[in-house]
Amino acid sequence: MTNPLLIEHHDGVDWVTLNRPESLNALDPSLIDALNVYFQGLQRNRDTRVVVLKGAGANFCAGLDLKHAMARRGGQTEPPGVTESLDSQRRIADIVMLMRRCPQPIIALVQGAAAGGGFALALAADIRIAAKNARMNCAFIKLGLGGCDIGTSYFLPRLVGVSVASELILTGRFINADRALAVGLVSEVVDAADLDTAANPYVDAMMTASPVGLRLSKECINMSVDAGSIEAVIAMEDRNQVLCSRSEDFQEGIRAFLEKRKPVYIRR
Repeated sequence: MTNPLLIEHHDGVDWVTLNRPESLNALDPSLIDALNVYFQGLQRNRDTRVVVLKGAGANFCAGLDLKHAMARRGGQTEPPGVTESLDSQRRIADIVMLMRRCPQPIIALVQGAAAGGGFALALAADIRIAAKNARMNCAFIKLGLGGCDIGTSYFLPRLVGVSVASELILTGRFINADRALAVGLVSEVVDAADLDTAANPYVDAMMTASPVGLRLSKECINMSVDAGSIEAVIAMEDRNQVLCSRSEDFQEGIRAFLEKRKPVYIRR
């Protein structure tokens, strides 16, 4: 059986590939479980400092594997019970919550389809780079469901504003790469063949940051998005700067800056 999630670790970076290309990397139970296990394992992982998330083949992720879900139900005429349905729903939602909680920045490389749950995975990343052929949508409302699912109603208004978020959520309309760039949904648009290469400058810049400084920066951004006041944000920023300034990494960062070289941080 093919591994639904491939993980390659190189010099502090995990390259994580959704590996069901024959199904457009759709989320079946095996892939859902693998994503939960992987992102849960990052919480105390000090070897991995940056994560690059991508899809095998021509697409990022087409969302829930509906064919598999319908096949599992077989000839059942009654829908599953509320408890079973809620458990299934939460197993997918847990992935995006774990992505936000993990201390490592996540770069999503989006090509082809990123629909429904696949779109939610891309939104939960810290940075998105899109191929020119990328097409993203909140597919849920087209399936007889509510348009808000797997954190999309949380992420989208914060990324693109309420008006564009409402358009995408209420219509299920696709947004292409050029418009995604124009509204700030993605950071860059490149040829599909250049996606991996496009991630390298972002990875390199993050790897020159101190490990503790990078982790605390992601945490601070997460907290600031929902902070009740600027005072709360400043308090967290002050705490983080004092913590970082007391680490050995700060001394190495200063030396490297003055000596015009890349810093060499102790893995911690």
